[in-house]
Amino acid sequence: MREHADIPGPSPEQILIVGGGLVGTSLAIALDAAGRACTLVEAMPPRISAQASADERNLALARATVNALGALGVWRHAESAATPITRLHVSRAGEFGAARVSARQADVDALGATLPARELGNALELRLRECRHVTRLMPAKLEKLSPPDSETPDSGSPPRGVRNDGEFSGWRATIRLGEETREIEAKLLVGADGSDSFVRAQAGIAADEHDYAQSLLVCTIAPERDPDGCAWERFSDEGPVALLPLSARRCGLVLTVASAQADAALALGDDDFIALAQQRFGWKLGRLSRPGKRQAHLARRVLAQSLVAPRAAVVGNAAQTVHPIGAQGFNLGLRDALTLAEMIAAADDPGAPELLHAYAARRKEDREGVLAFSHGLVSLACLPQPLLSPLRSLALLAFDSVPSLQRALAKRGMGWRGKAPPGLTLERLP
Repeated sequence: MREHADIPGPSPEQILIVGGGLVGTSLAIALDAAGRACTLVEAMPPRISAQASADERNLALARATVNALGALGVWRHAESAATPITRLHVSRAGEFGAARVSARQADVDALGATLPARELGNALELRLRECRHVTRLMPAKLEKLSPPDSETPDSGSPPRGVRNDGEFSGWRATIRLGEETREIEAKLLVGADGSDSFVRAQAGIAADEHDYAQSLLVCTIAPERDPDGCAWERFSDEGPVALLPLSARRCGLVLTVASAQADAALALGDDDFIALAQQRFGWKLGRLSRPGKRQAHLARRVLAQSLVAPRAAVVGNAAQTVHPIGAQGFNLGLRDALTLAEMIAAADDPGAPELLHAYAARRKEDREGVLAFSHGLVSLACLPQPLLSPLRSLALLAFDSVPSLQRALAKRGMGWRGKAPPGLTLERLP
């Protein structure tokens, strides 16, 4: 991997990825594996965090995600910290019925895995250091994005960056590295820079936002009974609560509260917080205890109205930030990255309009399916409407008693949708 000191001069052939988070780094690794050069702009200096912490997010990785990380050479750096998910249990407080899915019923060894976000970040960093075709700018800030046609020569010839036929041919990025600035001309600009994406805005892609007025309190917790590989999701009028299996008989807890109550919930002492978690989750795993330090994350939905613009694409949270219910965020973003990498790997022009339109079309089915699922689930499962109660209970009973529905739910939960990019298979986990 090349550091910023070795950057070549501006090149119109370059693929520029803005955002060195989980999805942006995955895209850079996938391109490197295909032998395609790219430049990755990261706001923070990378580091390997060796110290375990009780206050970090825990990711529920779909089976297809685990397989893809294996194909990218990332999983070997993360596997020892992962906990297989072999069962899923979904219910609603105060109503009968539950939806249960098991790896055995789906004829696989695991539905996915729980992995601390810190460990996935470490694994991606270790794999990125092995890459040979990635130029890395870090810590760096993208200060300005300009269509090259923003500078018109006096000669009357086409503006810089615009071909004689008038087609837009690339972006010029101004990047600050410490006290100096660099300019890069890119034929393809990729925004992997999060929910409030600068790239998305500068590329002229509008976004729709929805505030769920909820905050998710995240920590680890110790249940009295071993979760034994089961991931639990329980709904109520106040919102969903989830427990994800971890090693050492701990679980990752995600507890939803109204945003207005988040500060008060964070300020609770351990005993009072345990009482709240117990009341919301129930006693399926016995008494809960020993909560780790708690953090709050706002739940909101941010949807780009398009995945592409002239010579630009958005992936991950820059493309869609979904409610954390169902743990779809990173899984969906990784499929964005892998699909884009597959399509541009051997392309003569990685930013060609027809290629980007084809990318958007490939992502349509998967993206719309996940968006409808996550938004619909949080709307229906948490609505405090008594008339919905029997219908919800019947739906849970149907899922629990109809094998075909269980298989369909398992298949979608494992991340298998539409035309999958390389690495996302339902075969045995790596």
